Amino acid sequence: MNICDAKRQIKNAVKAYMAKDDYGNNLIPQHKQRPVFLVGPPGIGKTAILEQIASELGIGLLSYSMTHHTRQSALGLPMIKQFEYNGEVYDISEYTMSEIIASIYETMKSTDIKNGILFLDEINCVSETLTPIMLQFLQYKVFGKHKVPNGWIIVTAGNPPEYNNSVREFDIATWDRLKRIDVEPEFEAWKDYAYKSGVHSAVISYLELKSQNFYKIETTTNGKSFVTARGWDDLSQMIKVYEHEGIEVERQLISQYIQNEPISLDFADYYDIYSRYRKNYKISDILNGNISPKVKECAEKAKDAEKIAVTQLLLDELIPEIIDAETDDNMMTELMEILKNNMLMIEKSAAETMQSIVSDKKKMYKNGLSSKSMCEKELNILTRLIKALDEENNLVIDELNGSNVIRADFGKRVDLLDEKTNNINLHIENMFSFISTYFRNENVLIMAVRTLTTNPQIASYLAKYPSQQYTAYCKLFHIDHKKADIKKRIRRLFFD
Repeated sequence: MNICDAKRQIKNAVKAYMAKDDYGNNLIPQHKQRPVFLVGPPGIGKTAILEQIASELGIGLLSYSMTHHTRQSALGLPMIKQFEYNGEVYDISEYTMSEIIASIYETMKSTDIKNGILFLDEINCVSETLTPIMLQFLQYKVFGKHKVPNGWIIVTAGNPPEYNNSVREFDIATWDRLKRIDVEPEFEAWKDYAYKSGVHSAVISYLELKSQNFYKIETTTNGKSFVTARGWDDLSQMIKVYEHEGIEVERQLISQYIQNEPISLDFADYYDIYSRYRKNYKISDILNGNISPKVKECAEKAKDAEKIAVTQLLLDELIPEIIDAETDDNMMTELMEILKNNMLMIEKSAAETMQSIVSDKKKMYKNGLSSKSMCEKELNILTRLIKALDEENNLVIDELNGSNVIRADFGKRVDLLDEKTNNINLHIENMFSFISTYFRNENVLIMAVRTLTTNPQIASYLAKYPSQQYTAYCKLFHIDHKKADIKKRIRRLFFD
């Protein structure tokens, strides 16, 4: 299966293992919860999907690479303990708590999150002295006498033997106690992750054209030659930083990540052409509807590779705008509920109540119950409101009405959000008009529509702020998309 299917399977397993009956007992007892074993070639995103699952479920995640562990760090250190039986005292050996088990308790203590995933990578590459201990752990979920806490699910990963000479084969008795999931690299599945995580558009558009170059491992006369999903992802981040710092992206840089010479050289050539497209096409002007005669001429003569690259450039500028607006919209909706529920208290003691709200929001963020971008923006607004309320209090001590200050501030922010969403929808309409008018390529239009549809934040935004052309093309190409929400506007909800 591909990495997206694997993610769904693991997520469902975690939910099932954490499910409880009316008395708070696990529906699947812990000793019956088979550890998940994710098997697949290196660099296809095994670790990334575990991070996504933990974030989406609001649970903890503790990761270890088992190749870095010794018998002592996994099992614990031996210690002498006295034991009395039938009048005789005996010295017996026990072990201190395993570093891995101890880290789970430390995580629960520092975050107050009691459920989580213990992710052990490269589980089938442990040292010979550690192998019996790991097999016991996979079967019984214990290191020595110390057991994995209830509520923590074990997920492991490893490479097949053909990719790693250090792999140790498990026997049937061990396999029979694991929930095995085999994963194969697939560009279409990885592309969804790429859009969500902001992989450089040059990488995505290149792989749209040459998906066969997404993943390749082969043996040549010069040794191993390989290209992995991890390589493309890491190269993307480096290209972004180089561009930001004004450093030239050279072929030598690309070959450090894409360790297959023909593919490395091919992408280097493509990146040079892509950079030229970015310079020749005025992307911001196109989104604003200002298309020069020179750009029109270039677009009408463009070949398919150029059309895909330019469309990706348009999306690359548009997508961050949409995600920012969607974050603001969610943040304003959440903020509105907080303020409405506390309005009576705010009217009596404005600044003090706001301080209490800020404290609660910080706790939510610390415990992973609020996204970083939303929490930072909300705290910024609330802090400014506290300052405004304090200033108002100094001016009119006996006639303070904190709700009026808050309503005025909130109204201004709703106006700014309205302006932002209107501009974005204009950009979306202009993008589709440009592609349909000058590129006249159905496949490019489909790529643009699917890109907007597959990103959950963008799909959510377009459900609340529909674009006519986007909706029309979804229907034309039979692409599923979220229907527009019928919820009331933020302004009316707050001021009713």
